[in-house]
Formats: sequence, structure tokens, C-alpha cells
Amino acid sequence: MRIAQVAPLYESVPPREYGGTERVVAFLTDELVRLGHDVTLFASADSHTTAQLAPMAAHALRTDPHSVDTLAHHVLMLERVGRVAREFDVVHYHIDYLHFPYSRRMDVPNVTTLHGRLDIGDLQPLYEEFNEMPVVSISDSQREPLPQANWVGTVYHGLPAELLTLQTDPGDYLVFLGRISPEKRVDRAVEIAARVGMQLRIAAKIDVHDEHYYRKEIAHLFDLPFVDYVGEVTETQKAELLGGARALLFPIDWREPFGLVMIESMACGTPVVAWRAGSVPEIITNGVTGFIVDNIDDAVQATQRAATLDRRLVRREFERRFTADRMASEYVDIYEVLRGG
Repeated sequence: MRIAQVAPLYESVPPREYGGTERVVAFLTDELVRLGHDVTLFASADSHTTAQLAPMAAHALRTDPHSVDTLAHHVLMLERVGRVAREFDVVHYHIDYLHFPYSRRMDVPNVTTLHGRLDIGDLQPLYEEFNEMPVVSISDSQREPLPQANWVGTVYHGLPAELLTLQTDPGDYLVFLGRISPEKRVDRAVEIAARVGMQLRIAAKIDVHDEHYYRKEIAHLFDLPFVDYVGEVTETQKAELLGGARALLFPIDWREPFGLVMIESMACGTPVVAWRAGSVPEIITNGVTGFIVDNIDDAVQATQRAATLDRRLVRREFERRFTADRMASEYVDIYEVLRGG
């Protein structure tokens, strides 16, 4: 099958540090190539892929000091994709709804994976207007605010099975990995670590729009003696950090669409202590791959019990449910339906 993958240009594919969407696009693209498909990846020129790379920007836009108007690059990419779209059996978009007016006017099978939050009022009239656009959710929870959308499937993210390995002898610390933002609630992670008397290692990105929140609400917490802020981490550093942790703390305060770090942690055999919100009940098997909690007290107790879970079973559940080959196979099934196969 001839498949186009259209990625956001904010990060390279895969990203060098933080970047969930681009990492998933990288895993999916390479797995589709391994399955024998003819894949073209539309992404920034500093991307690395086994597919044919169609460079759409010289560098990932987030780290390009010369890029001011990032939307301009994406509109130009849509024009370039449109010129060659009929060369493909299916075009798979990962750029939210930006292409909808273009795709509506092209007789080319297409599908869009929605990677972000959908519980936003502004989206309601948009998906009522473009209710014929085929879209894929990354959890069943994610799609609930938009029942009017043309859902053609839910496909959970997946990682290459060999990317992260089981670590059966963890260190004596907890880990928080993600972004410093109000909805991710790193402050809860700090409180949990304080109450259980363990070191907390924080690997997190601070976006420009979250800097005020960080300075006002969080920065002082990083001065605590048991807190170690390590900033953004590479893939290799992430493997060591997650694999060596007693547990991953995922104390979110929002409708998380998926939460890639949860399955990254599971791939290392590291249990997850996560708040009951968004996708969490779909991803975590309570009492097997971690614990689902509703408040700080429950989280403290769950963190103390995390060491009792069998890390081999945590890894086994990852292998059963969240590998890249499973993800790619499910997308291929969707592509076949869209092209009338």
C-alpha cells in the first residue's frame, strides 16, 4: 500500500527530547515500512525514518530560532501534500483539523489521528461542519466530548518491543516524566514523594506558555532536598530513568487523551500510580501494571505498594497490548476500509 504520513513540524520525527505525537508517528511509520508498505513521511528535514522523507521545514520549528510563524510552514506543507496526494492509497494526517478544508475537496482516502484534548467548546461547531472527515481516537475516553465526529476507530499507541527493556532491580526513587503544566500536577508528585520518604526525579519540559505557572507555583518545590529536576531527557536517558524507578507517578488533573509515558514505564516493568482521569482506566490494569487512585492519600498508599507488583507481569502486559506492530496492524485495517479494500 502507498501511504503518506503527515506529521506536525514542531518537533523532528522522532523528537530529540520531548514530543509524544512525533514519537508515535516515527514508530508507526517505521513499522509500516517493516510490514512492506511504501511509506512517505512529510516532516521536518532533521527527521530520521526508514520511509522516504519529504522534508517540509529545514528544522523542527520549536527549536528553530528563526521560525516565528509556525502556521505558515504547515499551510505550505498542506499545499505540497495536496499536489501529490493522488499518488497515495491513503493519506494519514497527524496535524489535527488543519487539513479538513483541503481534504474535503480532494478525492483521496484520508484519515486523521487526533492526538490532543477534545473537551474544548470551540471544537463543537468544527466537527459538526466536517462530520464526514474520518478520524481516529487514541483512547475511547478522548472521543467522548465529540460524539458527532466520524470516528472510524480507536487505536492505542504502541512502542517497538525492543525500544525499552525490562528492569527487575530498580533503585530507590520515584519518577515524574512529562511537562510542567497545571494539568500534569507535578506538585502532587512532590507531595507523594515527601509523604512516602523517597527521592523524586523529575524529567520534564517547560513550555514558554507554562513558564509563569512554573515560576509562581512549582519552582520553589524543586529546591526541596529530595527533589531532583533533570530537565528534558533523551531516549537513552529516559530508559535509564524509568527502568530504575520504583514507580512512575502520573498525577494528572485533566482528561488525558492517552499518556505515552505510562506505556513507556510499563515497557521497563515499572508500575504506574495514576489518577483516575481520561485514558488512565483504559491503559492501566489496576493491581497488575500499577494502581489507579482518586486522591493523595490513595496515591501514597499505592506508591508504598508499588514494590509488591511483579515487574515481569507489568512488562508482559505492555507486550500484549501496547507494541508498535499491534498499532500498525490496526491502522492498516483502517486504511483498507477507507480505500474500499
